[in-house]
Amino acid sequence: MASAEQAGQAGSAQIGVTGMGVMGRNLARNFARHGYAVALHNRTASKAADVARDFGHEGTFVATTTAEEFVQQLERPRRLVIMVNAGPATDAVIDEFAPLMESGDMIIDAGNAHFKDTRRREAALRDQGIHFVGMGVSGGEEGALNGPSIMPGGSKESYDALGPMLEAISAKVDDTPCCMHIGPDGAGHFVKMVHNGIEYADMQLIAEAYDVLRQAAGLTPAQIAATFKDWNTGRLDSYLIEITAEVLAHQDAKAGKPFVDVILDQAEQKGTGRWTVQDALDLGSPVSGIAEAVFARSLSGHADLRAAARDFPGPRAAGAEVSDKQDFAAKVEQALYASKVVSYAQGWHMIAAGSAEYGWDIDLGGTAVIWRGGCIIRAKFLDRIRAAYAGNPQLPTLLADPEFGKEIADAQAAWREVIATAVRLGIPVPGFSAALAYYDALRAQRLPAALVQGLRDFFGAHTYRRTDSDGSFHTLWAGDRSEVAR
Repeated sequence: MASAEQAGQAGSAQIGVTGMGVMGRNLARNFARHGYAVALHNRTASKAADVARDFGHEGTFVATTTAEEFVQQLERPRRLVIMVNAGPATDAVIDEFAPLMESGDMIIDAGNAHFKDTRRREAALRDQGIHFVGMGVSGGEEGALNGPSIMPGGSKESYDALGPMLEAISAKVDDTPCCMHIGPDGAGHFVKMVHNGIEYADMQLIAEAYDVLRQAAGLTPAQIAATFKDWNTGRLDSYLIEITAEVLAHQDAKAGKPFVDVILDQAEQKGTGRWTVQDALDLGSPVSGIAEAVFARSLSGHADLRAAARDFPGPRAAGAEVSDKQDFAAKVEQALYASKVVSYAQGWHMIAAGSAEYGWDIDLGGTAVIWRGGCIIRAKFLDRIRAAYAGNPQLPTLLADPEFGKEIADAQAAWREVIATAVRLGIPVPGFSAALAYYDALRAQRLPAALVQGLRDFFGAHTYRRTDSDGSFHTLWAGDRSEVAR
């Protein structure tokens, strides 16, 4: 491989990365490690030079100092990856580079942009003959360097030129790349957004399992770590379960206490989970598990509100622990698994709804394939989700799959018992509860929505439909209460 100093001939780089933060730097190194010559650019030019100097032994880097030089170093069709903060910063970079590029070139946004911004940008650049690729990248800084899950949107033509490179640097499971063309315009960033929403729900459910085991069963963080480690050998096998065991087992050297006990109990968020909930509302797609996870983080951060409520009375009492800790832990595993399946089912339903709304034709089974490795929510049962959609591409919900449906049915007694125990002891389990409520709502023969619609008709003449007739109707509530067709 050529060194950074030896490289530099115009048009010699097969791909370029602008934005030398941790993610951008690691993504550039990943490309170089796979044999691609990579042009580097950063608003502070010295950062690009530092990457070329420090990692030149990994492959071919071309450090540049200006936007013009950066673009000139890229072979045609040019492939330019943006790794900057979402929002105005991304627009500023596009405005800087688009005038320097030619028809058929590609600008790839690998940040966490909102998919509606991606749709806007894609349409504007398409008019200039430039392909814009909104590309979701999951796996954090380690994934960016060693193999992430990659979710590119954009035109099929752009994927034909870019896809082989992305597949090469992506994570692999059973020799299958964790990368596929998601669909047109904003499809890639949409799927990445839903991925992050599922991630929120997943972590909230894990945290609730920990909290119940600790408060109801009286287990120590070390004992719970051992429980999670055991769970990670079975159907809950996943990256998040694995690292949960690691975090709970860690002792803080400074305080001499379990690490989890010295962390301030206020969870932060960057916004993608909130976006998922907001867009789910627009699509009319219920993602109650993700919503509860977002609200749980928000509530945790309201320190003054929580302090004001600290002395509110509740049902907790000394000695309220469960008697058989091992049996209870097994029931918590059932509740956690069932709730996780529901959260994933809600996420996949939202992807299907978005695909239909925007005409993306997303491969739902393929999405499970590319999330099996590299990404934060990678899990053993994703292969079963792939198989479920392979067996029935029109599956209305994962819960209707025979295998998943049987597991949920088998788990529900324990699931209900864990939630009841938590409620009895005053332990908040919004994720578990929302998942069970969603399941119960789906299986209900009749929902109280009938009464809601009746009330809407009473105060707003919003009409209703009948179970025994076609069409819409309104009752003359202020008159003789006869019914009229509308």
